[in-house]
Amino acid sequence: MPNGPLIVQSDKTILLEVDHEQATEARHAIAAFAELERAPEHVHSYRLTPLGLWNARAAGLDAEQVLDTLLKYSRFPVPHALLVDIEDTMSRYGRLRLEKDEQHGLVLRTNDYPVLEEVLHAKKIQPLLGPRIDGETVVVHSSQRGQLKQLLLKLGWPAEDLAGYVDGTPHPIMLNEDGWTLRPYQKLATENFWAGGSGVVVLPCGAGKTLVGAAAMATSQTTTLILVTNTVSARQWKEELLKRTSLTEDEIGEYSGAVKEVRPVTIATYQVLTLRRGGLYPHLELLDANNWGLIVYDEVHLLPAPIFRMTADLQARRRLGLTATLVREDGREGEVFSLIGPKRYDAPWKDIEAQGYIAPADCVEVRVDLPRDERVAYAMADDGDKYRLCATSETKTAVVEKLVASHRGEQLLVIGQYIDQLDELGQRLDAPVIKGETSVKERQRLFNEFRSGEVHTLVVSKVANFSIDLPEAAVAIQVSGSFGSRQEEAQRLGRLLRPKADGRAARFYTVVARDTLDQDYAARRQRFLAEQGYAYSIMDAADIPQA
Repeated sequence: MPNGPLIVQSDKTILLEVDHEQATEARHAIAAFAELERAPEHVHSYRLTPLGLWNARAAGLDAEQVLDTLLKYSRFPVPHALLVDIEDTMSRYGRLRLEKDEQHGLVLRTNDYPVLEEVLHAKKIQPLLGPRIDGETVVVHSSQRGQLKQLLLKLGWPAEDLAGYVDGTPHPIMLNEDGWTLRPYQKLATENFWAGGSGVVVLPCGAGKTLVGAAAMATSQTTTLILVTNTVSARQWKEELLKRTSLTEDEIGEYSGAVKEVRPVTIATYQVLTLRRGGLYPHLELLDANNWGLIVYDEVHLLPAPIFRMTADLQARRRLGLTATLVREDGREGEVFSLIGPKRYDAPWKDIEAQGYIAPADCVEVRVDLPRDERVAYAMADDGDKYRLCATSETKTAVVEKLVASHRGEQLLVIGQYIDQLDELGQRLDAPVIKGETSVKERQRLFNEFRSGEVHTLVVSKVANFSIDLPEAAVAIQVSGSFGSRQEEAQRLGRLLRPKADGRAARFYTVVARDTLDQDYAARRQRFLAEQGYAYSIMDAADIPQA
């Protein structure tokens, strides 16, 4: 009788026994199509969802491979009804196809007449379609390509987009592989993206997502629009492209709050594109007016809603999404799938760590007890105030001081959500604080001093969650976060994953108030890291070694 690490259940949940000798192998195998829901110490719980199965299908996995994985690792017989359901769900992807027809332009085509009939009778879809050509083909208004894909996904019939892309304005871009070369997984990620035409590449922070973007640009050889989270990130992209490609200063434009340059390669911030005036997004329209051959979305899991609207109109352009996690806290993964494209490549963090491309990480949850007066205040607080009260407990300050002292001489980040808490920590640690109001120039100066070792400790707000390249950071202490945000946990750990010169592991501490919402939210944030194979050890604040 098989004794695998999985228990596969008819309600579409999969239980993974963490201590089983095949647990790591099984986790990697199911990560391609199942989503982690809970990750306590001994048994992790995953769920099969249509979107997860369709992403797997788009990435080249077929139903037979998914079923074989479940049968191989399951401890008990897999319910037959579930096997049938998985096969049916995965077969829905691509039953409808968007194609280019020489005579009629964009068409929706199927080999399954009843499916086409079903979608043609959906009221929201009817206005997007033109005349019926035959029993299996209908004309689509080309401007409605994105919206149609969104609506078909909601109906449960995700269309495979085979309609191709406009070339955009040609522009020569070559990789300048002088003293470096693309890593095997970066090459594979680029190839998979290009073969699919549009979609998302998922790589850990520190694994070189920017280089995948540069390689895609060199393959495209066209004008490119790169969308990023903030101005610091825009300038890091520019530096990297100048170093890694044939592009010159004159060919790369910055389009941010401070500068408005449109050049063959334009790097724009999400903030400026989503700026609203009189109900309109003037900058969206300006950028849409250019004949881009490629659009790169950095940190695609953070795309603001207006960018989705723009992306619905940009379906004729190749689109590359880059992210460390496809988890979106607003539940809009379906919009990423239909408008940017399905997942084309996903490398497990532990695989890349094993190859030596990112640093190993040791994750520790340090639990503190609230003093009696704070416990009483917490117990009596309104629900809306509870998290702030426990997350900013004065007790945490002393614990952070002890942790910083125990890592004296190492490059260390203290990360938090609440500015008053961070200001106090900055004062107590005699360390600079980087927050929203810190100017871009000042941020860059402090980051550069941190990189050079002039400054050993930085206190940072959530502005440092995204796209900040700090390869020297070896220790992070998280004192508060965005409630239960898994994407934030991934980004914060990612600040530490650049490989260290001496090969040592990074340390990621989370200071958590025991028996409060802080502890509940910490458990939720840690789910993502558990999915990647990282384990959190738990220690009491009293056990922190003296410096």
